[in-house]
Amino acid sequence: MNLPNADQAQVDRKKITEYLLCTLHPDGSNKAAFFSQIGFTLEYWKILAESLRKHGATCNVTKVVESEYGTRYSVDGFLETPDSRNPYVRTVWIIEKQSTTPRLITAHPK
Repeated sequence: MNLPNADQAQVDRKKITEYLLCTLHPDGSNKAAFFSQIGFTLEYWKILAESLRKHGATCNVTKVVESEYGTRYSVDGFLETPDSRNPYVRTVWIIEKQSTTPRLITAHPK
């Protein structure tokens, strides 16, 4: 199964710059270290955003969870990276109630 409406997937700038690539974020600092080691930088945050969108669109959904906020989708697969290491990662997306657009929640190595 693929992420529903993956062609419309949204990756917010703040999710990248203030969380996934932020070394000062209490929950994101380990993720920032991981993503920087595989070639992603804060300056070129859009490259990570596009890689995450592509990951959501091309890799398989491995878990679906319904919640009061909407439906969460875990997507596992290889992430295209600037240094071509392409590690296996999980992205997590939500389609909120009353919406059809997936939005990135988080990403991390699997």
